[in-house]
Amino acid sequence: MFCPKCGGLLRAKEGCKGEFVCPNPKCEFEQSAKDLSKTAHAKTIIGKNKKEVEDCPVVDGIEGTMPKTNVPCPKCNHNEAYWYLRQTRKSDEPETTFLSCCKCGYRWRKY
Repeated sequence: MFCPKCGGLLRAKEGCKGEFVCPNPKCEFEQSAKDLSKTAHAKTIIGKNKKEVEDCPVVDGIEGTMPKTNVPCPKCNHNEAYWYLRQTRKSDEPETTFLSCCKCGYRWRKY
């Protein structure tokens, strides 16, 4: 399930059965599974082309919870970037690393 405030993927709250929390530290959304099931709804997205899927933005503020690495930004040459992996090609090919500069926010990928 996703956070209704920021869109982050909800996680089970540690030590509490049936409680879900948003991992985004700026959001602080919490709700019981029982209450979430009353408001949850399914949404199916069909027909998205590759370009639309690639252009999906990262939710503002979520970068603070992402891992960092020491790699120079091609735009501003700052030496720190957030990163995440996605399988963008066939499963027998390696994942693509997406990077976002911690200073200027420039985004690029490494194959």
